Amino acid sequence: MDESNPNSGGLSRKAIEQELENSLDRLGMETIDLYQIHRWDYETPIEETLAALDDAVRRGEVRHVGASSMWAHQFAEALHTSEREGYERFATMQNHYNLAYREEEREMLPLCEKEGIGVMPWSPLARGYLTRPHGEVDATLRGETEEHLYEHPYREGGGPAVNERVAELADEKGVKMAQIALAWLFHKEWVDTPIVGTTSVDHLEDAVEALDIDLSGSDVEWLEEPYEPVRVSGHE
Repeated sequence: MDESNPNSGGLSRKAIEQELENSLDRLGMETIDLYQIHRWDYETPIEETLAALDDAVRRGEVRHVGASSMWAHQFAEALHTSEREGYERFATMQNHYNLAYREEEREMLPLCEKEGIGVMPWSPLARGYLTRPHGEVDATLRGETEEHLYEHPYREGGGPAVNERVAELADEKGVKMAQIALAWLFHKEWVDTPIVGTTSVDHLEDAVEALDIDLSGSDVEWLEEPYEPVRVSGHE
């Protein structure tokens, strides 16, 4: 992304075709299974974006297209435009959702459920905030250097209490906090797959093991109870 070069980003036909070609070249592939846009482009009509993505599908360079964090009314507009014009429809939504940030439950997640959209939350562990007691987060390398960790409202409202309950339940079940946070997502019917970043095989194995953690309905309610509405974060 180069702010001095308008064609280095955004969702114009020029940008999409250019970056798709670059991605295929880097990956050494002829077809990408899922190609997702990154945020809403206020400078490009959604019709132009969808037409370019539809052409990519028709050329066989992309099988499915997806969207990422935006307002629900924007996503609804995109879906309606696809239906009206006969363009390839967004199949997935990659949005900001975790135990410490649940504002997507207001509109976006019900919309996705109604429209049959696959949900792939980013930051499922709240940038590490849900992986250790909140008092220890600042002492980590990420806590000292990750500016985005503090831009999101994880510490606002009931965030600290949610963190403490994740720690308590993890201790009770003999698992890691990160596994409880992931297990909570796995228990949400509207979530298809969280996007988990790993820096080691151990972290990957921990994430997979979270699939086997059984949370009762009362566990889920107890984890969620301290949450309070916070400011929208991730696409505003």
